[in-house]
Amino acid sequence: MRKRFAFLYDQKVAPYVFVLPFILTFLIFFLYPVLSTIQMSFQEILPGMISNVGFKNYQRLLGDRIFRTAITNSVLYTFWTLALLIPFPLVLACMLNSRSMMGRGFFKASLFLPVVTSVVVAGTIFRLMFGEVEGSLMNSLRALLGLSPIKWLKVRQTGFAAMVLMACWRWTGVNMLYYLSGLKGIPPEMYESADIDGANVWQKFWLISVPLVKPTIIYVLTISIYGGLAMFTESYMLWAGNSSPKNIGLTIVGYLYRQGWEQNRMGYASAVGLVLLAVAMLINLGQLRLTGVLGKELD
Repeated sequence: MRKRFAFLYDQKVAPYVFVLPFILTFLIFFLYPVLSTIQMSFQEILPGMISNVGFKNYQRLLGDRIFRTAITNSVLYTFWTLALLIPFPLVLACMLNSRSMMGRGFFKASLFLPVVTSVVVAGTIFRLMFGEVEGSLMNSLRALLGLSPIKWLKVRQTGFAAMVLMACWRWTGVNMLYYLSGLKGIPPEMYESADIDGANVWQKFWLISVPLVKPTIIYVLTISIYGGLAMFTESYMLWAGNSSPKNIGLTIVGYLYRQGWEQNRMGYASAVGLVLLAVAMLINLGQLRLTGVLGKELD
């Protein structure tokens, strides 16, 4: 048997055998779907009928007001989640990485607990928290301040804030663990030398922790951009469906789902998906260029 597959042990062949699973996965689950989506974006697909329509789907996108709303919501959601989920988990990770911090294990477990909570459960909890009735948590807090209850999820500002707050509650623990793993790679001697030189906590954070954990920050930034633009389930559960009042929680993926599955317009939904792919790639390539990762590879 070994003689029959002896070529697999050849030094020239073995590397290709090891990378073959990745190549097959990439071709089957990424490249083929993307190419199929590109083809479908130039078609009108109805049950039992497929017709080529050229750039009609893309022309329709340019004048689609709801699509522009979905893009705006996704970009704003991504911006606010990046603004909150990049710096604050890093600060928490530095605090938990400090030897003087008491109860580190408890705080790590507490902050990571939302990650293992199902998005269905999380969405239901937040929908009840921000409910319209007087007994909901947020309206109860307003009552303590002498304020009248409001319809949180039917007002754009408060509804959007609830969506961002839910993201922060769920993903702070994940980003914190990423940062903790990066901080563990910093030699303790560097902090000890800084203490000898009289550096304060802020100087050690800004001049030692941040520069040396930069690769982790770039990784967290990259996956957070993707996560923000691809968000759908959180919004779906928060409003108990894909139809939020005045499209407050409608995202690009939500609009793709609406067009493709709810209204059976797969060709138009394919065009929406390709726009999402292009936006995500442009933003990520831009941030990789700004952070110097892409520039180093090109140099």
